[in-house]
Amino acid sequence: MERLDKFLTGAGIGTRSQVKQILKYGRVAVEGAVVKDGSVKVMPETQTVTLDGEPLGGKRRMVVMLNKPEGYVTSTDDPRDRTVMELLPETYRHQDLNPVGRLDKATEGLLLFTNDGDLHHRLISPKKQVPKIYYARHEGTATQEDVQAFEMGLMLRDGTQCLSAKLEPIGTGESLITVCEGKYHQVRRMMASRNMTVLYLERRQEAGLSLGDLPRGATRELTPEEIHNLEKVAH
Repeated sequence: MERLDKFLTGAGIGTRSQVKQILKYGRVAVEGAVVKDGSVKVMPETQTVTLDGEPLGGKRRMVVMLNKPEGYVTSTDDPRDRTVMELLPETYRHQDLNPVGRLDKATEGLLLFTNDGDLHHRLISPKKQVPKIYYARHEGTATQEDVQAFEMGLMLRDGTQCLSAKLEPIGTGESLITVCEGKYHQVRRMMASRNMTVLYLERRQEAGLSLGDLPRGATRELTPEEIHNLEKVAH
């Protein structure tokens, strides 16, 4: 269940102040009854919400954050492995959500899902330079030469050219890596190209969003303000 005003804002009806006015003038009904109180709890999956008589239910724009555990592949379907879709609550599974980019099976941390195709495309496009920050435990310790190599744009062992990235050593065998693209196993391959095999990898931030205190394996829906900030980052 969620607040009616939050649902209306998330459905793209307007800003919070605009939604407040829409409710004030009695333009919204739940199951046929006019509702003017935005704090009323509704279940859009099972209740009919209308604006000026037109239904607003069904699939609305959503962005969901998952704190991915290891052992799940980032795919909507896989015949051999468990997928990240299995970690979504049942109420989210009918909203046409798709993973934004990929985390490999062994990598943990922040993974976004959305049913907004345009936002999805912009978030994964290298042209938009959307930053993603990873924590890595690895063999060896990063040197200043490694830092400079990342900044210049690494050439991977298979000849793939990477964009400029940030490598920040934070201790013996520990680093933070910031990248703005999403090549296959990119962080692991970048570190390997500098002879630092990654032992553990976690995505901690993406597009300014952080995991916060979200438990491993748990999800939460982004607020309209957070979605607005995502759009600004990936404008």
